[in-house]
Amino acid sequence: MSRIGKQPITLLKGVTAEVNDHTVTVKGPKGQLSQVFRDGISVAVDKDIVTVTRADDSKDQKALHGLTRSLINNMVIGCFEGYKKQLEIQGVGYSVELKGKRMFFTLGYSHQILFDCPDGVTYEVGKGNIITVSGIDKQKIGAVSAQIRKLRPPEPYKGKGIRYVGEIVRRKAGKTVKG
Repeated sequence: MSRIGKQPITLLKGVTAEVNDHTVTVKGPKGQLSQVFRDGISVAVDKDIVTVTRADDSKDQKALHGLTRSLINNMVIGCFEGYKKQLEIQGVGYSVELKGKRMFFTLGYSHQILFDCPDGVTYEVGKGNIITVSGIDKQKIGAVSAQIRKLRPPEPYKGKGIRYVGEIVRRKAGKTVKG
């Protein structure tokens, strides 16, 4: 059995789960999420415990077993407390400005970059050009954070750019002059 897939998921206080056909719906204080799972995987809800089982021991079923369990667990945690990622902007003259649901980045290009906020994701801009991306869908938070980081990835010579808080960027030595 899959080590991850065989573990039961305990529903947190205030979180409920329902299974209809091949769809799992999780509702909690922060919101509601739904996930479709594949054939051969079955999900059962018994009081406060969700269990995921598979039909056979084929390689595909083993992989989907653990994946489905992880996705449902992420939905339960997201609906209860939510997820957040923090990014920081480093560089002289680099900044971000939040206007409504839009962010305007000044990242050393000849123009400002406009970034529209997708639904289900909230942004905060704090001191020191720290951007906090938060929401209930872990996958969406990671994807949006990666899109923001992609606007100006950190470069290895001066370390300027957008990086995750706590991310270590390996620095390279610059050119040296022989005299």
